[in-house]
This record gives sequence, structure tokens and C-alpha cells, in this order.
Amino acid sequence: MPEKYPLKEDISAAHERIKPFIHHTPVMTSQSINAMVGAELFLKCENLQKVGAFKYRGATNAVLSLTDDERKNGVATHSSGNHAQALALAARNNGLKAYIVMPLTSSKVKLDAVRGYGAEVITCEPNQKSREETLADAVKRTGATFIHPYNNYHIITGQATAAKELIEDVKGLDVIMAPVGGGGLLSGTALSTHYFSPTSVVIAGEPANANDAYQSMQQGRIVEAVPPNTIADGLLTSLGDKTFDIIRKHVNEIVPVTESEIVTAMRLVWERMKIIIEPSSAVPIAAAFKIKNNIKGKRIGIIISGGNVDLSKLPF
Repeated sequence: MPEKYPLKEDISAAHERIKPFIHHTPVMTSQSINAMVGAELFLKCENLQKVGAFKYRGATNAVLSLTDDERKNGVATHSSGNHAQALALAARNNGLKAYIVMPLTSSKVKLDAVRGYGAEVITCEPNQKSREETLADAVKRTGATFIHPYNNYHIITGQATAAKELIEDVKGLDVIMAPVGGGGLLSGTALSTHYFSPTSVVIAGEPANANDAYQSMQQGRIVEAVPPNTIADGLLTSLGDKTFDIIRKHVNEIVPVTESEIVTAMRLVWERMKIIIEPSSAVPIAAAFKIKNNIKGKRIGIIISGGNVDLSKLPF
């Protein structure tokens, strides 16, 4: 798949391409949470996106960007959940077969959803080596085109459209925040901020128990996450070379947060805003609380990445 570093016009083109398929998600606020943080928070609710996560943007853009030759045997990927669902639905909507490698430990709600969208699910052991080997076997067997969950410029460009919408809907943001796992959302958010709101600062939240992106920024090279152990199951993966390159250039700070801070932030949003967010989405909100002395009185945009929660395993 030919790829190039995403430019401003690539993000605008991707946005037009995917608009017929995605929801333009709402931005929500909470006066009580604002008062606690001492800043104005504007939450871009990708938990209300199709498949319940921002991932549908990137998957849709990637599928729509395939050549006829790349489309003919369908698409394949490995994912613990949200990208799996997103690619399965994007493939179905475009008449393509999808082959999804998922760890045995994936939540039942995500496994059921992926199968529900018509994809073939192939389970693997919950580690990167098993994911990659199982995927390689699936691609060899089917001839499907591999669409990486985050380290792919079509994916990154699609994810960038969430921050683009936020910037268009809320003027004068001082800070834009997102969670970071593999870095697809964060790198896309950083690019949209760079192109469409260059005076805004980009800050990421990351689980302290899976702080490979924080370490990577400190050391100037990709540090693998070993072994990540966090409730934020969407943020378990390490950065890719494409995402790290963008993050290193355009992200100002990564703030690690503890498990208890993640759960507190998640519960707060459920209680005060009456919206379901998954633990990964709570990470940048926890980060905003952690740095509240530095963002006092500022306008903060936060990408709420998803709302796919296994209700049988709530942390409260």
C-alpha cells in the first residue's frame, strides 16, 4: 500500500471521503468537572461513534483508500478490540471479507461484536509475537491485505479527522489531549492540531503501568511496553515507527497516570455526565486532573476515544 506522511490536504480529503459513513460526534461539557479541574474541558465524544470508538474513522479511510488489487481478497488485521470492530464494519460496508486476529483475552463484548459484523475471528495468545505470527498465517492463507491498527498513514489520517472536527466545533483551544497506546489517535490528533490549530499544545495521557510512549519520548527511541498491565485495555500496544515519528515532532508532553486515577476519572464521567466511556478514554481526563495547576483557566479539548466497556467487569 503506497503511503506518505499525511499533509493538511490529506486530512481534509480523508474527512470528505469518510463523512458519508461516520457520525460527526458531539462535544460535551460538564460544569462540575470544569470546576474540579479549574479549566474548561470540551469532550469530543467518540464513544458515540459507530462501533463505539474513534477507530471507525481510520478503518473507513484505510478501506476506502485501497486499490482494486488490494481489495480483491479482503482485509486482515490484529487487534484487541476497537480496531477489530472498526475494520470488520468498514469491510462489510464496502463488500469486503475481513479476517481479524484477536487475543484470547479480548473482552467477550468485543469478540461478539467483531463476529456480528461478519468478520472471521482468529484467536491468538495475548502477546505481540503470537499476534504477528497468527496474522502472517492468515494473510498467507487468504491473500488479504494487512491494515495495521495504527502504524499506517491511512489509519493515522482517518483518526486525525476527530481532532479536526473538534477544532472546527470549538474555537480557541489552548490544549488538545488524547490517550496514547500504539499512537494512531495521538499522532493524528497531533497532526490536525499542527495544521488546523497551530497555537494549541498537544498533551497525551498514558497509563503509568504501560508507559512505553512516555519512556520513548524521554529516550528518543521506541521503547517496547513490557509487560503492560492496565485496566485501559485499548492502550496496551507499543508505538510504531510512523506514529512515534509524528508524536516526537508534534506532541508537547505525555502524562503517566495511575490505575486508581484512571478509575476515578472514568467513574466521574459516568456519574456527572451520564455517558459511558471505557477506561482508555478516562486516561487523558485523569491526566488533566494531574496537571491541573498547569492548565488553570485554559480551554482544553479532549478526545474521548471510546465507550466499549465489558459491563460484567466494571471497576466500580
